[in-house]
Amino acid sequence: MLIETIDEMNHINIRHAEKLPPIVFVIDDDSSMRAALSSLIRSIGLRVEVFASATDFLATNAKRTDGPSCLILDVRLPGVSGLDFQAELAKTGSVIPIIFITGHGDIPMSVKAIKGGAVEFLTKPFRDQDLLDAVQVALERATSRHTSDKAVSELRAKFETLTHREKEVMEWVTGGLLNKQVAAALGVSEITIKVHRGNVMRKMGAKSLAALVRMADTLGIRRTK
Repeated sequence: MLIETIDEMNHINIRHAEKLPPIVFVIDDDSSMRAALSSLIRSIGLRVEVFASATDFLATNAKRTDGPSCLILDVRLPGVSGLDFQAELAKTGSVIPIIFITGHGDIPMSVKAIKGGAVEFLTKPFRDQDLLDAVQVALERATSRHTSDKAVSELRAKFETLTHREKEVMEWVTGGLLNKQVAAALGVSEITIKVHRGNVMRKMGAKSLAALVRMADTLGIRRTK
């Protein structure tokens, strides 16, 4: 059930992501810690939302749209623990950067968190600046990923405007075949391939073959000879 909820959250966020300022999510079952972290994060002008459990976080965020974000996550939580939640998020392909905080940390626990992709693992009490530094790193990572994902999404949308034959031509041409080789492979004239190739370049917004090759690599559709 948890994975299905996370999947729904990811699907909606990707489909409807908007240009919103970065936001920091906090999941901690200690109300005083939630209040302190909320105050600290807001003091540097960032948006913040706090939750007492992973379940509460998913219940609210499954229907939200969002831009770049990061997650401050307590290791010990009621129900699903922080480390277990990290693992569940990873299974669904979620890439939200995570900063772990805990009052009961040990080396094996921190190693597991970092190997799982966590940005930082902080033991309570930690310095405010250490947390803020970690948040900065996490949001920079999230912003970079958000920009990259948006670019790929826009590129895929352009690719979908191509006809079936234009897609075939793009796959073969970016794979290194000459126009006459593509024509032979598809059983059409070389002139026809040149027309299709021109349409592909125009629709994809590619100013050179090298640029088209990079687009094909990004989309994972380039055929080898």
